[in-house]
Amino acid sequence: MKLKDIQKIFHDKLEPFFQLEEVDSFFYILIETYYKVTRLQLAMDRDLEVENEALILEALMLLEQQIPIQYILGETEFYGLTFKVNDNTLIPRPETEELVSWVLKSVEENKSINILDIGTGSGCIAISIAKNLPNAKVFALDVSGEALKVARENAELNQVAVTFINQDILSVEGEQLLEDAKFDIIVSNPPYVRHLEKKLMQTNVLENEPHLALFVDDENPLEFYKAITEFASHNLKGNGLLFFEINEYLGNEMIQLLKGNHFKDIHLKQDMFRKDRMINGVFTEQETL
Repeated sequence: MKLKDIQKIFHDKLEPFFQLEEVDSFFYILIETYYKVTRLQLAMDRDLEVENEALILEALMLLEQQIPIQYILGETEFYGLTFKVNDNTLIPRPETEELVSWVLKSVEENKSINILDIGTGSGCIAISIAKNLPNAKVFALDVSGEALKVARENAELNQVAVTFINQDILSVEGEQLLEDAKFDIIVSNPPYVRHLEKKLMQTNVLENEPHLALFVDDENPLEFYKAITEFASHNLKGNGLLFFEINEYLGNEMIQLLKGNHFKDIHLKQDMFRKDRMINGVFTEQETL
């Protein structure tokens, strides 16, 4: 079957759900993955044919059901690395890459430090940090055992050492996590989407990505942030750093939360879309005494 004919089928089937550019993106990703044909090759030879067209047509059927292409392929790219993903893990977002970059910029080159990622999911934050900070000891915590299976595979895939911990941050006690260990940095991208914000979300996210990792109660939207900040106040070293990805509508509330838990030099940072998306603060030295 000619690829140009398959491309036409893609547009006929998917344009009711996606923008034209998205449909083309799906098509070109799939032909390169399944048939090793690049966009340029197809442009130079519009009569290119492929065998086993059932592969791409099955993917098309799943896209019609609005299954994310990352779940169809079973992997995605994050911070220049390949990560396995499935419906037990969130699909890593570009905004979270910005959070990783901010963490990395805060660390002196070749410094030996302890870093903890809370709510690691696919492991994208912890593994990206470990890959770029070979002298750091990186730990990653998640409540989902199934997500941690994927994270462990990703650590092996990307050839980094990360210590994974299956715990619920809402119930964990400091001493249960690591004996006699304090962290230089704690970073987290916890659930922060309020149920009232569901109407703003894409259908393929709502129907496929794990709600456990997405949503919080409207009445208590900072539940995870409060627990993690409290944990950090007992488990960060003096002048240790706490980094969060946050709900864009709750920046002021997050500033007050950190101020109320002995953090100073608090910075609220916008993402590439100019939304308040990240915050960090320094744990005050005297609180470690």
